[in-house]
Amino acid sequence: MAGIFKVKAKAKDGMTRVKMLAKHVMETGQRKDKKTGEVIPAKFIQEVTVQHGGNTVFSGQLGTAVSKNPYFSFTFAGGAKGEELSISWVENTGTSATETAKIK
Repeated sequence: MAGIFKVKAKAKDGMTRVKMLAKHVMETGQRKDKKTGEVIPAKFIQEVTVQHGGNTVFSGQLGTAVSKNPYFSFTFAGGAKGEELSISWVENTGTSATETAKIK
């Protein structure tokens, strides 16, 4: 699985504002399938890390209380138009990926 984040990052006056939307089910493991009655296994993003120039500018530990398609917004000092952000995430299932996004 890759490419779950939609990212908008804009640099202005030495600060970069980042808005990220993750397209993810964030399944808690407590719901039942309406057709089969079986419990739907938990599947959620456990960890998100954003790096710029090798430095971590954002990190978060998530759990089952986070809703479907989580949204993140933060600002950090530095960054310039054309530079790249590296977004890494890990699911509770062990699936992980790293994505990149350009600062505009």
